[in-house]
This record gives sequence, structure tokens and C-alpha cells, in this order.
Amino acid sequence: MELVCYLEPGWAPLLRPAPASRPWMDDAPDAFAYRCLPLNIANAHGWELLNPHGFEAEWDGGDGAGSVIVRPDPGAPAGRTAVSLFGLGVVTFHVEGIIRTPPGWNLWVGGSPNRPKDAIAPLNGVIETDWSPFSFTMNWKFTRPNTPVRFEALEPICFLFPVQRGALESIEPRLAPIADQPDLRERFHAWSRSRDAFQDKVRQDPPRAPADHWQKHYYRGVDIAGRTHVDDHQAKLRLENFDRTAFPDLPPVPADDAALPRPAPAGPHGGEPARLALARREWLLETLERQRDLAPSAVGIERRAGLSADEFLERYYAANRPVILTGEMEGWPALKLWTPDYLKARVGSAMVEYQHGRAADPRFERDKDAHRARGPFDAFIDAISAPDAGNDTYMTAYNAVANTEALSPLAVDLGRLDKVLAPDASGMMWIGPAGTLTALHHDLTNNLIAQVTGRKRLLVLPAAEVGRLYNDQHVFSRLTDLEDPALDFAAFPRLTGARAYPVTLEAGEILFMPLAWWHQVRSLSFSVSLTYTAFRWPNDAAASYPPG
Repeated sequence: MELVCYLEPGWAPLLRPAPASRPWMDDAPDAFAYRCLPLNIANAHGWELLNPHGFEAEWDGGDGAGSVIVRPDPGAPAGRTAVSLFGLGVVTFHVEGIIRTPPGWNLWVGGSPNRPKDAIAPLNGVIETDWSPFSFTMNWKFTRPNTPVRFEALEPICFLFPVQRGALESIEPRLAPIADQPDLRERFHAWSRSRDAFQDKVRQDPPRAPADHWQKHYYRGVDIAGRTHVDDHQAKLRLENFDRTAFPDLPPVPADDAALPRPAPAGPHGGEPARLALARREWLLETLERQRDLAPSAVGIERRAGLSADEFLERYYAANRPVILTGEMEGWPALKLWTPDYLKARVGSAMVEYQHGRAADPRFERDKDAHRARGPFDAFIDAISAPDAGNDTYMTAYNAVANTEALSPLAVDLGRLDKVLAPDASGMMWIGPAGTLTALHHDLTNNLIAQVTGRKRLLVLPAAEVGRLYNDQHVFSRLTDLEDPALDFAAFPRLTGARAYPVTLEAGEILFMPLAWWHQVRSLSFSVSLTYTAFRWPNDAAASYPPG
């Protein structure tokens, strides 16, 4: 099915597939809004038209066209910004394009779903675009007078998708007792009982991991018993871009909202004090890093052998400094035994959980719940042993709890790290092929990363560099990979000058990654690692991490 946008000379509509992300969802505590799959699907259920030039508008409460004043940003060309045409507090955008749908298909046009905007609301319409030779407008109506409203350049102003004409009228809606469908009733009651029990458990014993605060049956497309009932359940929409081959000179269109300014958090006296406080805090962090640069022994990441527990605590753990420990895993059978074939023989076909389908999703770390998969361990090893397996399939620490029993036969091959860890410390397993990537992030705990098999390359940045790293959601950065050859440094000017320490972690080495230090990790070969967080000393800062 084709959706065609015909252009007159000089027209340059900024059309894109709508992203599933929303700034307010990014900013929610633990990004919990993304747990609602219907919300995600609605967000991406069409194409967005972006505003070409920024402006501010204000309505005085009157009915005439002159009651709305539009103030374009400097440099905005005449005729390409919103105008007041109709009165009644309406702002009008002219859409540069004649959009055509196949016979029998209309076009639903309105505001982008789940993008609330203060003091103004989008007006929606349905257009017969299979025959109409007319362009259309996108209109927004003020909901409160005397309130300036800002539309940023590249902000979504219109959302559209085809709908089949007559389909709604052919539907025969009715009410019916659920007893007519005994299987549906039983599955509903089973879910209801499970939900009540789950919520009661959460109230009595709140989970520490954010993902454990919600049940995921609908997200995964299964009922409470884990059964699937449709073959085409969707956890993600991937719409095509408009083909621009005939117009190679059209300006680029950003794929998401990263280019939009984010509002500063309001302090007790408004936004400006908060911005000033943030600027002063970033100045302090940068000044402390520059002062540390004065002593070569205080910068970089050392490799140390035979480190005592007291020196580790004083020089690294308490000082929030990374270090690579060598020799601490000497004698562990796993260092020699853990090949793919040995792992398969030891664990066999036990069912395990892992991440799958990551390669096609640029948000694979943030969307990790959507990428959970299960299968036999030996089949998992075969999949990641395939040539060019890359970043698609990876068993990570996020899957550790689900895999405790299945991977328990491997515990006999591991030694202990009692010098720095609590006696009952156990590691979280990472198993993957060359090319797996853990996106740039920081952790809310101190971590030990023990490399058992293979090699990994890490890029490690001090916690104080947070102001340069575009931290946009929880512990994540807008920058997935700082070593991406296509990274546009001009688009991320604060990145210039960030201190980054490259580390190649060899088998048998352990990296202490301090709380809040930024890092990204890439496997250079088939790799097995363990992450430990149960230290002999306090490591519970995550409990007081500010929400939002």
C-alpha cells in the first residue's frame, strides 16, 4: 500500500515515522511510562510532520483572527510559519504537500499522541485523500488566554495515518455476558488473581529492581499461563520513512526528539535559579577534574597485582577511582574451561533468558524488557557462535535472576574474591559474541567486572563528566557509542574535551567500576564476564537515588 506526498517546487515538509519515545516518558521515574505497551504503540502509530521554524504565539481571548499574535523566531522566512486565519483562538500550520491514499482510504490528521502541550490543544480531522486535489491545514486551538505558547523548530505539529473508509460503519458492536466465553472468563479471572497477589507482594516486599515492579504478560503477548494466542503480537512499530529519492536536496529530518530543548527543572523560585545552580555544580565538577589532572598518579586507570583489602578500600573504593586487578582470578578452573563447547556440555538444554532482537533497535538498552527471550542454553550458544552474530543476541546481568538455577552447574568452576566481596557474593553472568555493545551509561552501584573468557574494550569516563555526556534518561546518555565513526560531534558540542580512558580487559582481569563512572563496553571476541556488586563495604546508594 502506498502513501504518497506530492510536492510543488519549494515545498519541503519535514515528515518522519513517529518515534515511540516522548520527553515526558523519558523523564518519568525509572522511565516507567514505557512499560505501557499500548502507549508505546500509539506513539509510533503514524507519521509526524515537524515544525520548520520556531515561534511564540499568544491569544487574548477574543474571537477574531487578530486575537492571536504569532511571533516568529529571527530568520524565519515569510509564509513558512504558523498564522492566525480562522479566529476563535486557532493557530494554523500550512502543510506543504498533497497526500494521496489508495482508493477507499482516508487520512486521519491530528496531534501527535501523548504529547501534551500547556494552554493549547491540536484539532483533529479525517480527510478523503484518495480523491482530493487540495492541500490541508493543521490547526491548534488555545485553551487558555494571555499565555504565551512556544513551538520549537523540529517540534512535531501534526500526526497522520491512513484509515479505511467505511470500516467503522461496518462494525456491529454489542454487549455480551462473559459467561458466553468460558475460556476468556477463566483467563481473565486468573489474571485478576495474579495481579492482586503480585500487587500485595510488591506492597509487602518492594522489589529493588525497577523492572520487577510490574507484570509483563501483555507486553510479551502472553496470558497469565505464558501462552500466546495470536501470531502477530506487536511490541514495536517500525514504519518506513517517506522515500526521498526524487528530492535529494531536502533538509534532513531527525528521527527522534533529541534536537529539541529540554525544559530546565523549576527550582523553588522558578527555572532560572535551577539553571544557575546546575551551572555552578558543573563548574565545580569540571574544576575538580582539572585539579586531579595535575597529578599523573591521580588520573588514568592503573593495573595492580597483589592489592590488599585495606589499600583497595582507601585508594580506590572510598576514593571513587577505578582500578584493574590482576592475578585475583588465578587458579579459577573457568579461565581454562569456559569455551562455547564446554558451556554447552555443562548446562545443556536448560531453559535460559537472554536479550534478543537488539540489532534493529537503537534503544536496545532502554527497551530491554521488550527484548527478553527464552530458549535452550545450547541453542543460545549456537546462535551467538554464528559468524557475524554481532549485537543481536546477548545474555546480560539483566537476565541473571531468571538464570540462577539453569547456570548453577558453572559455579564449581569459579573461585572467590573474599578480599573485597561479601562471603555470599555471587556474580551476574554476561555471555555474548564479538560485537556486543553495552551502551554508554553509569551504574548506581560500585561494580566488579570479572573477565573470564575473551576480551572486552571499555571506554571509561569520570563521574564528573556527566555535564558533557547528555544524560537524558535515568542512567543513560543520548549517545549510545562514543566510538561510532558516524558520531556528529557538531551536534553534541559539550562532548568536546570529555576525559575518556580506553581499557582492554583481558581474560583473568577484574575492573573495579566505581559508582557513577560512565562506561560503554564492546566484546572483542566470544566473551564471558561476571559482574559483582556485593562488596564488604556499603554499596546501597541506589536506594536514595532521586526519582525522575
